[in-house]
Amino acid sequence: MRKAALLRIIVLMSAGLAAASASAESTGTAAEAKAMLDRAIVEVKADLPAAIVKFNDPKGSFRDRDLYVFCASATDGLLTAHPKLVGTDLRTIKDKNDKPFGKEMFDSAREGEIGEVTYVWPRPDATEPVEKVSYIIKVSGQICGVGYYK
Repeated sequence: MRKAALLRIIVLMSAGLAAASASAESTGTAAEAKAMLDRAIVEVKADLPAAIVKFNDPKGSFRDRDLYVFCASATDGLLTAHPKLVGTDLRTIKDKNDKPFGKEMFDSAREGEIGEVTYVWPRPDATEPVEKVSYIIKVSGQICGVGYYK
């Protein structure tokens, strides 16, 4: 009887670990977000219009699970790249807690310096906001970022 109970516990623990592992693999990490932003910076510097097209391609190399590049004009704040909000003024975007994180991104982005902004935002294809950290930078007249969900 003890063997059977122990075996059940081991099976349940293994299933839990497998589920946790699968969940972790379905979300991007901080390191992956930063690496994507580094690639995006290279693209923007090489050819801004082509980069924006790549960032907005839902099946392109700048979409990976819940990671994506977003960019906004550094002059008027309008989003030029985003899965759903192209044309929206970044400066007006607030999270569920009414935090004006878009204005914070716009005001704090610096040329050649990656910064961080924390807020709550839904994952792609979800509605419930969760904590998100975005790495942001000003590059070639754009404010670009990639965020990961905690």
